[in-house]
Amino acid sequence: MQTVLTFVGFTAFVAFYAWYKLRKDKMDSSDGYFLGGRSLSGIIIAGSMLLTNISTEHLIGMNGLSYKNGFIVIAWEVTSALALVVAALYFIPKYLQMGLTTIPEYLEKRFDGTTRSLIALFLVVSFVVTLLPIVLYTGAINLESIFNISEVFGVSKSKGLWMTVVAIGIIGSLYAIFGGLKAVAVSDTVNGYGLLIGGLLVPVLALVSIGDGNILEGISKVYENAPEKFNVIGAKDSVMPFGVLFTGLVINQLYFWGMNQTIIQRAFGAKNLKEAQKGLLYTGILKILIPVIIVLPGVIGFYYFGDSLYDNQDYIYPALIKKVLPLSFVGFFAAVVMGAVLSTFNSVLNSAATIFSIDVYKRLINKNADEKRLVWIGRATSSVLAIFAILSAPFVANAPEGLYQLLQQLNGIFFIPIASIMLAGFFLKNISAIAAKAALFFGLAFYLLTSFVFKINIHFIHLWGIEFVLNMILMFIVSAYYPRKTFEDKVVTLKVDMKRWKYAYHLSAVLVVVTILIYILLGNTL
Repeated sequence: MQTVLTFVGFTAFVAFYAWYKLRKDKMDSSDGYFLGGRSLSGIIIAGSMLLTNISTEHLIGMNGLSYKNGFIVIAWEVTSALALVVAALYFIPKYLQMGLTTIPEYLEKRFDGTTRSLIALFLVVSFVVTLLPIVLYTGAINLESIFNISEVFGVSKSKGLWMTVVAIGIIGSLYAIFGGLKAVAVSDTVNGYGLLIGGLLVPVLALVSIGDGNILEGISKVYENAPEKFNVIGAKDSVMPFGVLFTGLVINQLYFWGMNQTIIQRAFGAKNLKEAQKGLLYTGILKILIPVIIVLPGVIGFYYFGDSLYDNQDYIYPALIKKVLPLSFVGFFAAVVMGAVLSTFNSVLNSAATIFSIDVYKRLINKNADEKRLVWIGRATSSVLAIFAILSAPFVANAPEGLYQLLQQLNGIFFIPIASIMLAGFFLKNISAIAAKAALFFGLAFYLLTSFVFKINIHFIHLWGIEFVLNMILMFIVSAYYPRKTFEDKVVTLKVDMKRWKYAYHLSAVLVVVTILIYILLGNTL
């Protein structure tokens, strides 16, 4: 009962706080609903970015990966800091200067309207097919494990998971549908503090217990139990070979942090360029620290449980929570988990609604739609996508290499073709619109065939790198036969102050150095 009360209390507090902060805000304009009225500060942006990114697919999936494979999976996190440096110094100034609301808007300015529409539809489909179902399902695993929902209602475990998926989906939808981006960002910030506190409690209490009151002694015992788990340099046949850091992972990280609507939309909503850069670089700091919450617990789980859960690696984190957290904290942590799920779920819904309303509905269906109509369409889109995500969630169960690995493999279907086009648009002025569309469909077909149809013994992240190179070659060839038509980008009135943050380069340098040091210091443990 204490667990339930703590859970309900914290969840209700977050909802009340978000309502209180937004009670005077106007949500009937597209800027107000989709971009938080362009009023977000650096701290709010960083908190929202982190919580949009870190959800139960990380708490469950990443800890499951590290439990089985060790610290080599840290690459997903710490290399994000490098991509955030590029996003802060290069991408976000360009986006804000162009007055963008969505990433596909840029593609129309650079290529043409058809490219914009195709990418918009690709993105909306990718949200429903990949991220949303896995977020819902991993959240359900955690909450089902903590509250034993199937036992409480006297149903099978699979039915208990299904009931939890539906409940999370409905609650998450309400935030996105009625509150817009600012409600999402404000609730994310509160939940972000909860995640940092609750997430840190798990490894800290575990290490205190293992070390008989001494955290350093606890770390020493966990290390001595399996020193190979602390190595960050992945072997060629591992789940995360070191070589992928220099091939497809580079492209993926640049896309995710600099061109992904769900993430970068928070920076689009900044008060000014200074706050946008602060938000991105603060997120970089958090991404370097976050492995303590989403990687270390998995390795601690190996100390406690050995390889007994290797066949069910995604259950290691709930098992660890039950083992180390006092009963009084379990309800609070369940609320934090719920917040992490809602954060990613409602953020993705809001981004999908933004893209569909601005890039598809207003352009192709109703060019004369007013602001209120666009907000209504955004809410309707969120509702429909939420239903699809809830229905799709059970189909991601029992991923052979874990849910996080499955998520990344599925993301590659859409991320790499779009990243190829975006990067070509930024840096190669001669690439034409026809070439961009050719690369989009070629990349999609190449990855689907090499990853899911034919058995090719190449790591899927290396396939990302190969696909990117092939996309570039194809765009050069097509552009030679169908050259770009000359035109001038539309000039827009600046919507925010474009003065850069004076410490942006200093903090960027620190993030680069720290990332390199992590690999130097933890790369010699074998």
